[in-house]
Amino acid sequence: MVGVVGSSPIAPTRIPVRLDAALFICERLMPVIRLPDGSERQFDRPVTVGEVASSIGPGLLRAAIAGRVNGILVDISHRMDADSDLSIVTEKDPEGLDVIRHSSAHLLAHAVKELFPEAQVTIGPVIDNGFYYDFSFKRPFTPEDLAAIEKRMLEISKRDLPVTRSVKSRSDAISFFKSIGEHYKAEIIESIPSGEDLSLYTQGEFTDLCRGPHVPSTGKLKVFKLMKVAGAYWRGDSKNEMLQRIYGTAWTKKEDQEAYLARLEEAEKRDHRRIGKQLDLFHTQEEAPGMVFWHPKGWTLYQTVEQYMRRIFADNGYQEIRTPQLVDRSLWERSGHWDKFQDMMFTTSSESRDYAVKPMNCPCHIQVFNQGLKSYRDLPFRLAEFGSCHRNEPSGTLSGIMRVRNFTQDDAHIFCTEDQIQGEVSDFIDLLLKVYADFGFDDVLVKLSTRPQNRVGSDEDWDKAEGALQTALDARGMAWELQPGEGAFYGPKIEFSLRDCLDRVWQCGTIQVDFSMPGRLNATYVAEDNTRQIPVMLHRAILGSLERFIGILIEHHAGAFPLWLAPLQAVVMNISDAQAEYAEKVAQTLCQKGYRVQTDLRNEKITYKIREHSLQRLPYQIIVGDKEVAAGKVAVRTRTGEDLGQMSLDAFIDRLSGEIVQPGGKA
Repeated sequence: MVGVVGSSPIAPTRIPVRLDAALFICERLMPVIRLPDGSERQFDRPVTVGEVASSIGPGLLRAAIAGRVNGILVDISHRMDADSDLSIVTEKDPEGLDVIRHSSAHLLAHAVKELFPEAQVTIGPVIDNGFYYDFSFKRPFTPEDLAAIEKRMLEISKRDLPVTRSVKSRSDAISFFKSIGEHYKAEIIESIPSGEDLSLYTQGEFTDLCRGPHVPSTGKLKVFKLMKVAGAYWRGDSKNEMLQRIYGTAWTKKEDQEAYLARLEEAEKRDHRRIGKQLDLFHTQEEAPGMVFWHPKGWTLYQTVEQYMRRIFADNGYQEIRTPQLVDRSLWERSGHWDKFQDMMFTTSSESRDYAVKPMNCPCHIQVFNQGLKSYRDLPFRLAEFGSCHRNEPSGTLSGIMRVRNFTQDDAHIFCTEDQIQGEVSDFIDLLLKVYADFGFDDVLVKLSTRPQNRVGSDEDWDKAEGALQTALDARGMAWELQPGEGAFYGPKIEFSLRDCLDRVWQCGTIQVDFSMPGRLNATYVAEDNTRQIPVMLHRAILGSLERFIGILIEHHAGAFPLWLAPLQAVVMNISDAQAEYAEKVAQTLCQKGYRVQTDLRNEKITYKIREHSLQRLPYQIIVGDKEVAAGKVAVRTRTGEDLGQMSLDAFIDRLSGEIVQPGGKA
């Protein structure tokens, strides 16, 4: 009874203290759980996420994948002994899918260990649309191995093994993994600061190091597929062992996975390397890794994109410049790039001086700004360059024209005052959205990256810069995502990403606020009060790398470019030699009007020519035979196979001019 321990009464003076302690313990062990709908549930003891789900209904418990307690994602076995905010995570939630994919990586490792006990496991994170796991194994995994592993994963799933979490000290965890021969896991743990406890997850005979959370049992993992095997260096260092990375995908519904696999199949058909070869646009070769050999039609496409952007620059107050490719090391040291990016720079020397091939344009643009005295009346001062840059990207990351070592940026820098930041950013956003729409992209994702822990500049400057970027976004009513701590060391930035026809997201545009580099490189202007002030520098690009953007265009349009972008807009074909002269005159007239046209006067059947040029995805095929010559007309086919019949050349030109209208002018 209260106030009594055994049969001996407690001194009255101690009763209030004991009562307070008892009340505190009682309150602590009777948590109130607040749910997303605003309702509350009180329990007379500590309670797990799964128990709360069960109290709501058995259906919710069956559907539960994880929980979010006070904003933190946890297992459904997580116990709450204090008042908490709780939401139950199911497969319908995006977080639920991430948990399923993370658990599928463990399922993959479990299956590999059952089939190949001598394999060592390393790491297995979630990635876009799936997961991977890296293994150390004595021989390469084969396609037959992948099929066997996937089959074993299904078997383990059907066992519906409970997935349980345990906590070990750092030293105990190291000892455990060394005892089972998992030396990579022990090495990972040894790199973790001492004194930290670590969580381990066990399913059946398989135990892995992981922060979690994970599904409550393997039976929750039903829709997955292994995709491929690739090489990956341990810890991403080429000096380390080459591991084998098995990629997989996982979903909550079979139809979602089938749709994803269909998108992958379509993406393979649209691969810019495949289409680039089919359309004779470009090639790459081992003698110049990460560099592009542009063929005539590919260079026409490249120039069409560049000239369009050149008109955009001119129409929006930018002055185009050109800066050197080789610059003395001292400039890169003063700008800060040498310390941070030296390993990514190509270098050379001459006459006892060290040079770097420029990896970016910014320091050189400041040199142009510094020529001549600048006044506040000259600001904003906008400099643009199609700057050819070189970066020593690892050979394993190179991919067609999407990831290269030599690329050209639609780069520009705006020198302005702090008060001008918001207006310049707003104008840039308008311009960027216009350009993307012209190229056929209307779905643009926006992220605002704010101050990192390691940064330069005062908090006051950062407040102004972040506020200006956010205000510019909000003023347009744009939806945007916050990325705390992801800004550059010199200032915050906005990133713009495109969503293509296959629902893939490509980060292209950016605008960054820089308080650091202008001062490091002695950029100043005369303010209204006659004092020397350091300008703010806005780094901005819309397309980013022209090479990469053209690769995106190729895949988005599957090589069937809109008329203004098409490297070759029409071909004129004769049926026999008798129409050759007329075909030449038609082509000449179209070329004089500014269209990109060629003739095909080969002594081949017209059906053969039509089929061949259809594979080239040309917007129009113009066919001339005796009837067309006699009538002074042309027969026209579209790339979709539609026969437009006979029409006068003037009528066809009217059709082209109506179709080719685009804000940047005629291509």
